Amino acid sequence: MSSASHSDYGRIAVLAGGDSAEREVALASGAAVHAALLRQQQDALLIDGLADLCACLRAGSIDRVFNVMHGRGGEDGVVQGLLAAYGIPCTGSDVLGSALSMDKQRSKQIWQQLGLPTPAAVLIDGRAPVAAQLQRHQAQIEAMQKLVVKPNREGSTVGLSLVDDFQSLRDALTMAARHDPQVLIEQRIDGEDYTVALLGNDTLPHIRIRPAKGLYDYTAKYHSDDTRYDSPVLDDADRQHLRQLTLQACAALGVSGWGRVDYMRDRQGRFWLLEANTVPGMTSHSLVPMAARAAGMDFDQLVLRILETSR
Repeated sequence: MSSASHSDYGRIAVLAGGDSAEREVALASGAAVHAALLRQQQDALLIDGLADLCACLRAGSIDRVFNVMHGRGGEDGVVQGLLAAYGIPCTGSDVLGSALSMDKQRSKQIWQQLGLPTPAAVLIDGRAPVAAQLQRHQAQIEAMQKLVVKPNREGSTVGLSLVDDFQSLRDALTMAARHDPQVLIEQRIDGEDYTVALLGNDTLPHIRIRPAKGLYDYTAKYHSDDTRYDSPVLDDADRQHLRQLTLQACAALGVSGWGRVDYMRDRQGRFWLLEANTVPGMTSHSLVPMAARAAGMDFDQLVLRILETSR
């Protein structure tokens, strides 16, 4: 673990908040990261959203950004492009890696082209007549049997529904479309939730997630104390397989610096790629800090390790 002085990073803006559906989580992540930087004598300030960031950039008052503004605006390439134009180093992936990872359907298309396992899916445009689209894709949707319906470019399971039959799709599509006109209908994998964090050029220990009510939704992620997290639980062969799959999945999308890849493991033991997150949560309930603890790294050390990857 390397140490850092003020002169190493200059003035660090911790970018949090924003106006996406994940604002609440982004504020909590920002507060935690900011406090950790201050504890380590870093010159850090906490800012809320793009307007505050633009004001800092115009004033020339920051040297680097630690980005924990989850969701749209912060995780989709917008902030990354803005900071690249100003020549300000930032944690996390670049414009391309951020934009591709935020778009679940495009992530899937790239993984499929490389032969990486990801559930089948159909993309529906909520701005066009839905009935005609469902009819066109009916055979493919029915072949999936059990479904997950979710906004294509949203995080934290916002707007997500589990659907067991073709007839129940409409309500789920309507709810998801409130968050994104592009809606993904995905084959549901029955099994266990897993996640693996990327840090630098390697992965942190995997985590198995066991929500009390079966669905790892927004409440289970951020508010429930009943969700169980186990790490490590896999044997050496599966652990190495999941590590390699995570590195391949991240490389394919251009995910760099840090991030997290989410999986389902089916009843036969096969892992299925769900999505990559380029600005994961950094709250008390968040998965990357849990994975770091499993690797013997405390929260403050993790924050500096992430900061070291900024460019």
